[in-house]
Amino acid sequence: MVLEMAADGMGDRRAIGNLTYDQVRASARAIAARLAADSPDATTLASLLPNGEHLPVALFGAAWAGVSYAPLNFRLPKEAQAELLARLEPAARFDESWVGGDSSDSPDDSPYVDEPDRPAVLLFTSGTSAAPKAAVLQHDNLTAYLFNTLEFAGAEEDEAALLAVPPFHIAGVAAVLSSTYVGRRLVPMARFDADDWLRLAVDEAVTHAFVVPTMLARIVGALEADPGRRPPALRSLAYGGARMPAPVLERALELLPDVDFVNAYGLTETASTVAVLGPQDHRDAISSSDPALRRRLESCGRAVPGVEFRIVEGEVWIRGDQVGGGYVGTESQVDSDGWLHTGDQGYLDDDGYLFVLGRGDDVIIRGGENISPSEIEDALLRHPAVVGAAVVGLPDLEWGERVAAMVTVQSDVAGVDPTELRDWSRQHLGSIKTPELIVVADELPQTPTGKVLRRVVKEQLEKE
Repeated sequence: MVLEMAADGMGDRRAIGNLTYDQVRASARAIAARLAADSPDATTLASLLPNGEHLPVALFGAAWAGVSYAPLNFRLPKEAQAELLARLEPAARFDESWVGGDSSDSPDDSPYVDEPDRPAVLLFTSGTSAAPKAAVLQHDNLTAYLFNTLEFAGAEEDEAALLAVPPFHIAGVAAVLSSTYVGRRLVPMARFDADDWLRLAVDEAVTHAFVVPTMLARIVGALEADPGRRPPALRSLAYGGARMPAPVLERALELLPDVDFVNAYGLTETASTVAVLGPQDHRDAISSSDPALRRRLESCGRAVPGVEFRIVEGEVWIRGDQVGGGYVGTESQVDSDGWLHTGDQGYLDDDGYLFVLGRGDDVIIRGGENISPSEIEDALLRHPAVVGAAVVGLPDLEWGERVAAMVTVQSDVAGVDPTELRDWSRQHLGSIKTPELIVVADELPQTPTGKVLRRVVKEQLEKE
């Protein structure tokens, strides 16, 4: 339906790369016809391709055929890819042979295959603290965000969004759907590189973009090296997918003062963004001397229309039509009243701004005091030599848990002493939050979308 609306109302407008919405519709119909002919028993169309012009074709083609779309992590080892594919059987595999074929023989009136109970999209979660699970998102979950928060055909014809997050991230799926709905051209980027991102943003006159924190940190570094590379057309820069380190955000706001920054908080299980910290919130906070107002930069903002938040014993619960919460082969985390129990710890302030402190099992409990790793990580990142930090709790017989940290440092800095970093932490945080163990590593273990794999960090620090 979303693609039909776009093709009927904006058929000649470019949708992605050089493809118009009319061409995307014709190609999606061709995909559906191929599925019916070659894989009539398939219930899933799985893809291991990076970003490209095929994205809306595969997503809408699967929907047209009444099968689930499952973009998989193409960076995984072959054995891990095979394991994920096996969990999706019976599945058809979308690859390069499906792209760029002749779609002229696809009938213009080919009907949708109506499978209302079959998931629209299956996305494997990032698995930062446990094995990945296949999250189930229904058609209603995905369209609820579009209808509640966006205006159909609301984008101006010159608008272009740079898509650098991988297609197996919920932000990648949401970008395809939302850009189609509003009529904004997508510029796909197969693999992220800060220099290439800046070049594409200039060459394609990019007006909108979404990045995860590790991407923004690298973009900031590239701009610091050459401030003249700022993309002149860029109007809006959204970020999300993981906690944004305060020093990175503050520096980005300084380097890009004319850009509207948006913090978009959402989960794989919520089909897209459920809370937004808008541009004016960012400007008010960064320019304020009031600590309470400035602290807003650490928040996720307020709920989008159609979404409710509740805090129960420190855990963030979310309810709304866009909330999925189901997984393949496991029980849903949505209760009988429709609340998704996220596992995130957080709170709401008096004005309804949501502050997420981290996963419940990430909070460090030392001597009965709850310690948020993010506060310690931000303090370490303010040290001039530190570029990455991950803080975890390790078992301790006396205190319950002890604070430990893994950090990465500037490539041109030699021999950073962990004792110096502990002294730095003590000056900024006090003794109880100072890491007892600090290990300097070449890199932090991360998912392909830039989330720190805390379980791996913990395993490595326990060996120390």
